[in-house]
Amino acid sequence: MKPKNTICLWYNQDALEAAQFYAATFPNSEVTAVHRAPADYPNGKAGDVLTVEFTVLGVACLGLNGGPAFKHSEAFSFQIATDDQAETDRYWHAIVAHGGQESACGWCRDRWGLSWQITPRALTDALAAGGGEARRAFEAMMTMTKIDVTAIEAARRGSD
Repeated sequence: MKPKNTICLWYNQDALEAAQFYAATFPNSEVTAVHRAPADYPNGKAGDVLTVEFTVLGVACLGLNGGPAFKHSEAFSFQIATDDQAETDRYWHAIVAHGGQESACGWCRDRWGLSWQITPRALTDALAAGGGEARRAFEAMMTMTKIDVTAIEAARRGSD
């Protein structure tokens, strides 16, 4: 059964490559269908990959090979909650080491320009605690690219 709501992500011509990368990187992720153009069109030929159905951690997505007209921006991102530093490191390095780019505060971009927030639960728990704990964790986070769980936990325990 197809979901009623699917995230559509616009790619130049490499939606299948991106979907395969996401499926190989994240659990509960897979490429579920590849649809080819039935005829020539302005940005391609009959038989070219037109759309790719896939999931990222169980979230239904559709990759559209729409050409170069539109680019990804930080206005849309996947936020991936991680349980520990090892999981944080694994996802961060998978994205950045395969042509991606580091940003700030746990954000990075993959080689297709899609933004990812690799967010340890230790950070979201610290921010949810409120008060001095949240402030100290937030201030520590603001100095980071990839989130350092040990540093967030130490900041949370610090004193005012």
